[in-house]
Amino acid sequence: MSRRCPITSKGVMSGNNVSHANNKTRRRFLPNMQEVTFISETLGKVRMKVSARAIRTIEKNGGIDAYFAKTSNLKLSAEARAFKRRLEKAAASKSFAKAA
Repeated sequence: MSRRCPITSKGVMSGNNVSHANNKTRRRFLPNMQEVTFISETLGKVRMKVSARAIRTIEKNGGIDAYFAKTSNLKLSAEARAFKRRLEKAAASKSFAKAA
């Protein structure tokens, strides 16, 4: 799995370690990826590997269902768009089952 967040698209950055003598060597800055279980109203428990910033964003928007409902597809990665379609499909089937 790549070190890229499917929600915020944060990825690995590169830079320099700079010593006291001003010697520069290349290094990588890794994103703060966390394995998190979100509680979805339609899907139940959902495990995702996301950045710490994405966790804060999802919680601020009122959960994973509300976040994907508010966010446009243009701002999401391909993996996140697939999850959003899965969420919408489950919500539609759940509402159809209630109506019948």
